[in-house]
Amino acid sequence: MLDISLYSVTGKPPISIDVSESFYHWLIQSDFAEIGVARPHAIQFDDETVELDVVDLEKGNVSNRQRFREFLLEVIAQEACTMLQHLGESPSQEKYQHCTYKLRRLQQLRLGIEDKSYQFLQRA
Repeated sequence: MLDISLYSVTGKPPISIDVSESFYHWLIQSDFAEIGVARPHAIQFDDETVELDVVDLEKGNVSNRQRFREFLLEVIAQEACTMLQHLGESPSQEKYQHCTYKLRRLQQLRLGIEDKSYQFLQRA
């Protein structure tokens, strides 16, 4: 598993979204990877400061936060349509879990990015 993390400057604990390797590779080959530039930034963890390569969500004429949000909303709509086509009328629990995985991860990511108390995103 790989993860995408969101960090706060207000002391809020980081959000870490675990994603499968195939989901991560799909995501980095999409427009998601083109949004913002990761730069080193000092992030405070408990009593320790660590320098990480992160994307500042507030940077840009149109903020990176807004660009990520718009990308995720579009992809979520596309994924919902694809999921409904694959699920059929009465899917098994296993098929349901498999078909909704990408949609659930995209939604988690969207909710984290929309939370303005998180200012930085680390792609992995």
